Amino acid sequence: MPDPTPHGTDTPGEAALPPWHPARLAARLPHLRARARLMAETRRFFSERGYTEVETPCLVPAPGMEVHLAAFRSEFRPMLGEGGFPLWLRTSPELSIKRLLAGGAGPVFELARVWRNGEVSPRHAPEFTMLEWYRPGADLDSLMAETEAYLRALLPPRVTWDGVETDLTRPFERLTVADAFFRFCGGLDILATEGDTAALHAAARAAGFTPRDSENWEDLFFRLLLERVEPQLGRDRATFLTHWPAPQAALARRDPADPRAALRFELFVAGIELANAFDELTDAAEQATRFAQDVAERERLYGEGWPVDEDFLAALRHGMPATAGIALGFDRLVLLATGAASVAETLWLGGFPYE
Repeated sequence: MPDPTPHGTDTPGEAALPPWHPARLAARLPHLRARARLMAETRRFFSERGYTEVETPCLVPAPGMEVHLAAFRSEFRPMLGEGGFPLWLRTSPELSIKRLLAGGAGPVFELARVWRNGEVSPRHAPEFTMLEWYRPGADLDSLMAETEAYLRALLPPRVTWDGVETDLTRPFERLTVADAFFRFCGGLDILATEGDTAALHAAARAAGFTPRDSENWEDLFFRLLLERVEPQLGRDRATFLTHWPAPQAALARRDPADPRAALRFELFVAGIELANAFDELTDAAEQATRFAQDVAERERLYGEGWPVDEDFLAALRHGMPATAGIALGFDRLVLLATGAASVAETLWLGGFPYE
């Protein structure tokens, strides 16, 4: 459930005031001024490393292909009173930025305003800022090193959230999903099950866990991840959780050394999932197959969705260079930098129900 009083410094009387009211704004101002400083430092960090800041469209024909993300729908009409067609507020700038990479834009970053429906909590808001950056020619190892340098440049040496402290002066841990499941799930070999529900049910039972009859492979994978693995990550030191099972490949390449795994990592700091990164898939045929599966699965689960982004596939067919890219929740970064109790405290104005 959402935190009913997301502004931790609010009294009951203050919480009833609009977010622009001086009493409400004054409580947020230290966090908001820190946010402005972090944005300026972010731009300086990437400019000094040869990146170009880009701005890509917020209204798009397909907001993102991830199955479990819900988007906000709008409609474009060329003229008032005429018929139109649907557009969506983007859930990420990823597909647009990759078009620019295919066109030869080189290393780029964007501080992008994005929207995701159905996500409200102390770590979620339906409208938020995503920092994404992409470097042609980079791989996951170099991207992890750059991400580590970025966090050390912007955050204090120690950060704390919800009672969990991380020492950012320590080398960041690099832990594969396979090793994490083996360590925290009683020796379970997650890659040996690769999308096979019966195999994962059997492995979970052998490791001492009881699967639910209704759980498919993905359901059980995420329950084990959320209940057993993630609570152990990003505590004393930051953790890169790498080499995800291929069914969770999303837009990442498979690992040539072990095709059961995808070249993907997530970053955890102070118990918070802060970033998600890929060694980007550039094979248009494989991407088209994955998109078709995503559309079918979203329709099966939710009975709604949007079509495949064919223009993005055309850009891949034209040729996107080998690239590593990352999406980092900027509001969560501000939360870690300031010690704010929720992302709502890091937003200049809201006025929506989640406020």
